[in-house]
Amino acid sequence: MQRFPFPEIPVTLTDPEDRKAWLLTHYWTLFNFADTALVNNRDVTEQGFVNFVALLVDGSTSEQLIRESLTQWCSRFMIETHACKVLMQIADDYLYNPNSPFYNEKLYSLYLEAVLDELPKEDVRCSTLNFKLKLLKRNNPGDKAMNFTYYLPDGTRCTLAATPVKGDRLLLVFYDSECESCHAVLQQMSDDVTLAKEVKEGLISVLAIYTEGNDEVWRKALPSMPKEWIIGTDHEAVKTGALYDLKAMPSLYLLDGQKRVVLKDVSFEQLSTAIKRG
Repeated sequence: MQRFPFPEIPVTLTDPEDRKAWLLTHYWTLFNFADTALVNNRDVTEQGFVNFVALLVDGSTSEQLIRESLTQWCSRFMIETHACKVLMQIADDYLYNPNSPFYNEKLYSLYLEAVLDELPKEDVRCSTLNFKLKLLKRNNPGDKAMNFTYYLPDGTRCTLAATPVKGDRLLLVFYDSECESCHAVLQQMSDDVTLAKEVKEGLISVLAIYTEGNDEVWRKALPSMPKEWIIGTDHEAVKTGALYDLKAMPSLYLLDGQKRVVLKDVSFEQLSTAIKRG
């Protein structure tokens, strides 16, 4: 069985941090990115990537070392067409997919920066990658959430900035009425006793925004939404303006009373835990 070709750390390096730094910056040295069969071997390539990521995000790796390690990796695989295609897809699947256990927007942003540094500015991929990076840098915890306009069922025009917030907490939900996972999560939220109690007692507000622009579909689903929530449609303003990264639906945010982001694009389980903690 083929194994990942780990480099041998010099015996002269005895300090654990020095050994780790050397391993990370030399991690891919013995991996032959020109070998298509090796690149296609998921047990080797993907497991190697997973172990690499685990070292990068173990909590003790400095951002400088992370950047250096990613640069070394990208500079090696990007000169091989097939390896570039495979490794970039692996990075997307593991780091950018919200359903992945390795989902990590910060690391994915650093990875995109490393890729862009390697690509010629005229490369057609640059615009797409720069667009992703721009989205990733928006609406992060501590940031003021991007403002947008939405409309209530009676046609009233509203904005996120002017939306009243009870209890200094606003649960912002972007959804699609025809999305199966949206149905499941919205039902889970509707059935959640703690959330319903907090909304009723004025300890939190819920703003659910339909983002797909089909007014008929949106209105047809309105009766199934909790009456205590604020329900609106943005007429596709969020997607058109690339104001939020809606890579998976529904997309859930927790904001404070000043519309600063507390939690970004998290699961309802994570939100529920935060709500219960107060």
